[in-house]
Amino acid sequence: MIQLRTMLNVADNTGAKIVQCFGVPGGTRKKYARIGDIIVVAVKKAEPRREIKEHQVAKAVIVRQRSPFRRKDGSYLRFDDNACCILNDQKQPKGNRILGPVPRELKEKGFDAITTMAKDVV
Repeated sequence: MIQLRTMLNVADNTGAKIVQCFGVPGGTRKKYARIGDIIVVAVKKAEPRREIKEHQVAKAVIVRQRSPFRRKDGSYLRFDDNACCILNDQKQPKGNRILGPVPRELKEKGFDAITTMAKDVV
C-alpha cells in the first residue's frame, strides 16, 4: 500500500531515481494506492542531463509494492521494494526500458506497454 509521503524507486530509464508520492487521485477518501494505480509524485533524486529533473511533478503507475498483493487465484505476491514508472500525458511510459520484475496484473489494468518493455513479468 502506497500512501502520501511514501518514497519509491523509479523502475524506468527516464533519469529519475527516487520519487515521493504526494497525491492519490480517486476521491477525497482514497488514502492508499496499490499495483496498477496512478499516483502523483515529486522527483527527489534524478540523474543530471536527463529528461526528468529534480523537483519536477509527474504522474506515475505503481509497478512493485512491499506489502503482499493478493491475486485472483488466492496466492500472494510481494516484492523487495516499492517502485513506479513515470507516465506521460497519454498514460504511456516516458522511458523506453523497464528495470526489474513487474506483475502481470499491469496488463489487465491497461498498461500493456509496460509489460512488453519489461524483461521479467511475474
